[in-house]
Amino acid sequence: MSSDPASLYSRKNPFPATHPVNRKLSGEGSGKDTRHHEISLAGSGLNYEVGDSLGLFATNDPALAQEIITAIGATGEESVCGADGQPKPLRTALLSDYIITQPSKEFLKALVEKAGAALGDLRDLLNDPAQKKALEDYLWGFEYIDFLAAHHTVKWGVEEFVKTLRKLQPRLYSIASSLKANPESVHLTVATVRYESHGRKRQGVASTFLAERWGEGATAGVFVHTAKHFRLPEDPYTPIIMVGPGTGVAPFRAYLQERKVIGAKGRNWLFFGEQTRSKDFLYEHELMALQSDGVLHELEVAFSRDQANKIYVQDKMRERAKDIWAWLQEGAHFYVCGDGARMAKDVDTELHRIAGTEGGKSPEEAAAYVEGLKKEKRYKKDVY
Repeated sequence: MSSDPASLYSRKNPFPATHPVNRKLSGEGSGKDTRHHEISLAGSGLNYEVGDSLGLFATNDPALAQEIITAIGATGEESVCGADGQPKPLRTALLSDYIITQPSKEFLKALVEKAGAALGDLRDLLNDPAQKKALEDYLWGFEYIDFLAAHHTVKWGVEEFVKTLRKLQPRLYSIASSLKANPESVHLTVATVRYESHGRKRQGVASTFLAERWGEGATAGVFVHTAKHFRLPEDPYTPIIMVGPGTGVAPFRAYLQERKVIGAKGRNWLFFGEQTRSKDFLYEHELMALQSDGVLHELEVAFSRDQANKIYVQDKMRERAKDIWAWLQEGAHFYVCGDGARMAKDVDTELHRIAGTEGGKSPEEAAAYVEGLKKEKRYKKDVY
């Protein structure tokens, strides 16, 4: 917990913060709804370092909670055991205590018992540990409400149903601001998750809570989550290379704010990528201003859909391979933030390639070089 010793607030005792700024970053007609959120920490005593994350206790969508209440034949006023072990109305528990989207194994096993032969396929998958991947594929895009609606003749006791639910956990978001530049405030860069599956509209719990349900006067619980592995170099003269497409730009906005405030002399290089320049260039004006102020020395952008062939950050890295290698030889730290499934792997592959082409290393030597960067804490990732 990286809060000030004077602060009483932590994950176990989150600070009731307000949400004064909720601004859309995506332009008109963008395929995404990415937003800039500012959350007030005034009076909390909470401190954070750039690279840290903010934990947020979001609440569920009231419309979805109501659908579930109706589906199990309840009123919402029934007293149930909350996640904290205290009795509370069913509606309150569904809103703030439990996960009501992705179904738990406990729920599925109970449903299979009740529904019998109708769910034989699901029973087989649940009972065979070797079928883990097949079970994931089967469940993809399904939520509690789908199973409750499809098997509406199955009867649930209210407490029986609640006992199958898992506790709603806080979401962690990379902090997009420096406390030195924004005293008593924390900024987040969040893509609002909305999609369709099996003919129903779905939404991310915390991202839509931020976008739609956390009004200006209301409070929500927050805490600081320390990320010691994702710090700026201690020496302000050290150059840094940052690869942060999409919302992965968040911690690097924080780094640039910090380095500007402390007057760090180290050079800063950012690789940013998104779909289109006109609609998805997050923080464009800020980044341009940092460039003209001499804080951001190099800015490479890749907009995948602005031309026939898709261009990504790793393609821009390849174009600048010689310069990246030169910066690394000067002791630069290399940072990656964003999608861990694809982007971070592609960037890692490109870094190995650069060590080979520009450093004249064999594949084995290139791998050892990249491993060395990690050991020296010069190659850092914040991926999700």
